[in-house]
Amino acid sequence: MSSTGERSYRGASAPERVRRRRSQLIDVALTAMAENRWRSATVVRLCAEARLNKRYFYESFTDLDTLASAVIDEVAAEVGDAAVTAYKNSIELPLADQARAAVDAVVGVLGTDPRKALVLLGGVADSPTEHARRTDAMTGLTAILVDHARSIHGVELEYDSLASTAPAFVIGGTAQAILSWVNGTAPIGRKQLVDDISALWLAVGESAAGIARSRLETTQPSNSAI
Repeated sequence: MSSTGERSYRGASAPERVRRRRSQLIDVALTAMAENRWRSATVVRLCAEARLNKRYFYESFTDLDTLASAVIDEVAAEVGDAAVTAYKNSIELPLADQARAAVDAVVGVLGTDPRKALVLLGGVADSPTEHARRTDAMTGLTAILVDHARSIHGVELEYDSLASTAPAFVIGGTAQAILSWVNGTAPIGRKQLVDDISALWLAVGESAAGIARSRLETTQPSNSAI
């Protein structure tokens, strides 16, 4: 016989019901954050929007800050997973196709649900806690691009400062481009957006590798006889 905590209710176990309620709260919080209503949000109001009793809030979150962090973490994880999966599935393809697959995956997540783009990419005002969490999330996404760049371009980007600054530059520019598209200030279709960002990724990557290579060559000792 199952324990009381594991008994099902309407076909769902206790842990599954907790996960569902957590997802409901994250969804309404995502909406509130995207609509710039977060600073006036309260536990009572969010629970009412989620159609949940207030007590259910505290089974998953200690306060509004932990809920906001969970929202950002979930979106960042979804974007990161999509990009990594796209890279893995296209690893045998030419570099241009790899870049396009990754960009398309990221745009697919953030473009399908503009709330996620606004919250993750900084399109809305936030608190210091949310800003710090978003910075951590974007640093993680940059790290993914750093690892990929090193695997593609090799030793010339291994020790050069561009190994860090170029991916950060690309991530920042990509974020702004997607935000402009989501907000309607970049009136182009999704395919064109993906093509443009992919082309810029490749251009920056190739240029960064070239600069790093030239720096490496100028610092290497001459082989000429003394």
